[in-house]
Amino acid sequence: MFFVKVLEHTATLHPSFFGAQASEYIIDQLYRDREGSNTGTMMIIAIIDIEDISEPKIVPGSGYAQYNVSYRAIVWRPFRGEVVDGMVSSVVNNGFFVDVGGLSVFVSKAMIPSSLKYTMEGATPSFTDGVDQTVERGSQVRLRIKGIRGEMGQMFAIGSIREDYLGYAFLPLSLPCYPFTQLLTLPRPLLQ
Repeated sequence: MFFVKVLEHTATLHPSFFGAQASEYIIDQLYRDREGSNTGTMMIIAIIDIEDISEPKIVPGSGYAQYNVSYRAIVWRPFRGEVVDGMVSSVVNNGFFVDVGGLSVFVSKAMIPSSLKYTMEGATPSFTDGVDQTVERGSQVRLRIKGIRGEMGQMFAIGSIREDYLGYAFLPLSLPCYPFTQLLTLPRPLLQ
């Protein structure tokens, strides 16, 4: 889910940047360091505004100044039980991995409907029912998050497509789960 959250960040400024424009350097550093970053429990999508920049404190022994910056940001935090859309990044014989923004989700064979069987036909491994559903690298799927684990800078989850209305889904290219790098490799008419 997406939230607006008040966060804090400690920014360090080199003495060469001291002056009238120090706050501009701090704000620029905040945008570079935090926007688009993954904290392990949430992903900071965009910084909305800066609420407060504290008075600087000199770091002993270095001459650097430390600022505490309070800001509001739009964050994405996945929850257990949430239904999300993503793109399959790899398929292995015991399941497949799905990229959902900054979250990597593993869907094990036990969480895949029994009608989908693992196959190595052709050059790419896939799960298919032999009729109309094929989950392979690059496929778009809808899944339910069953469990989440976070580490610094990364989020991991376990998901399931073993429920009604989950599994292979054709999603329009405008959804945020579609990697930008793959948009660049599409034929020109699809991008218009």
